[in-house]
Amino acid sequence: MALDIVLADEAATIRFGEDMALALKRGDYVALSGDLGAGKSTFSRALIRAIADDAFLEVPSPTFTLVQTYDLRIPVAHFDLYRIADAAEIDELGFDEALSDGICLVEWPEKADGALPADGISLVFVHEGDGRRVFIDGPAPALARIRRSLAIRAFLDEAGYGNATRRHLTGDASTRAYEHIHTGAGRLVLMDSPAHLPGPILAQGKYYQQIAHIAEDVKPFIAVGRYLVSRGLRAPAIHAMDIAQGILLIEDLGSDGVLDAAGAPIPERYRESTACLAHLHAQAFERDLPVTDGIIHRVPDFDRDAMQIEVSLLTDWYLPFKRGTPASDAERRDYVAIWDRLIESLGAAEHNLLLRDFHSPNIIWRPDAAGTDRVGIIDFQDAMIGPSAYDVASLVQDARVDMPDAVAQGVLDHYLSLRAAEGGFDRARFLRDWHVMAAQRNCKLIGLWVRLMQRDGKPAYMRHMPRTFRNLTRALSHPDLAPLRDWCEKAGILATES
Repeated sequence: MALDIVLADEAATIRFGEDMALALKRGDYVALSGDLGAGKSTFSRALIRAIADDAFLEVPSPTFTLVQTYDLRIPVAHFDLYRIADAAEIDELGFDEALSDGICLVEWPEKADGALPADGISLVFVHEGDGRRVFIDGPAPALARIRRSLAIRAFLDEAGYGNATRRHLTGDASTRAYEHIHTGAGRLVLMDSPAHLPGPILAQGKYYQQIAHIAEDVKPFIAVGRYLVSRGLRAPAIHAMDIAQGILLIEDLGSDGVLDAAGAPIPERYRESTACLAHLHAQAFERDLPVTDGIIHRVPDFDRDAMQIEVSLLTDWYLPFKRGTPASDAERRDYVAIWDRLIESLGAAEHNLLLRDFHSPNIIWRPDAAGTDRVGIIDFQDAMIGPSAYDVASLVQDARVDMPDAVAQGVLDHYLSLRAAEGGFDRARFLRDWHVMAAQRNCKLIGLWVRLMQRDGKPAYMRHMPRTFRNLTRALSHPDLAPLRDWCEKAGILATES
């Protein structure tokens, strides 16, 4: 269903350009129609500057050059077709190439009628009083993205940040995306986390997210974040929220991480991060956590079904990718049986709250703080109750970073020494469970990288595959994992990837 919005003045037009910059993606063609002075150029300039994250970027009109190109986070080509004599000239301007690589903004699209895609996004600017009205049409998926961006602007208006500047921050392997919100008084982070759509039913009438206990809305983030703060750790404060829409405005903990400029781990920061885990694991956990008045989030268990559905990514996605044929029934049976025994053996493991993705992308270093406050934790919405060794494995075997053996061992030893100081800590048992949890996590990741590439169109994650196999090989070195190591060798996946 088409949209129309009223832009009261030039400032509103600029904000609309920023909002559209966060709604568009590679391959989007935007047709800009309207009389001279209706706001097309103001809109285009604001959109391009927002993608560039440069408020002073020179954005000249393409009236005489016909096209201006910008090599940005998403490349943008800005066309003005007013002076073309024939629609066929659009080919000579490199429209198809520009569209395949990025976003195309086209003013006076009617001049190339029939030569431009029929499924583009259409913006028609019409003078209305001192401002303008914009009629927006296009394919349903594009309109959904635009509606979402406009809903975020309305959320900011309601929260008292109507004049805030929005800038892309990052996305991740899920459907979540993040923005920097510049308020004039400082910078905040906006989490855009729409509710998960149900996937295909896999077992017991449930889809993958339900079986794996992946958060399907923002309530777990709110509840677990507050719980971590109550336990003496640092999670972002929440400034505004819309639980129904999945939009949170949260504290910006900074931009420093645990890696140096070359992407190598900084040992001190990893040790301090593992100290946070030791601090958390030394305390008894709680399962029922308040979200808001009357709403409680019950932290789920990292149970057999969740562990098994995760490790099944290796047989469901990696093996067919690697060998060109599905895993055999016998291979699946043996693999499931091995994991059933390992999972059963974890019943006696120390259990606590698992953050689930405690590694470099999700840790902020706060150099001006002290103690556990120096480590900002920003990803914990998928938290579960399970073997505490899991998060230690996640950090020591950082999936995104080549951890030198000495650094990895130093981080693990630091954790063990802190826990040993408590008294009653079973070091040998913990290390055994550490190997099992490291194997479980790496088996999941091996399949996940392939799924992200094949199903979700995110091939960049495949660069982590060799590291993941190296980590799995180390995890399998414990004698209790010999059956899993034998299965992997028989399946032919260790020798070729590690």
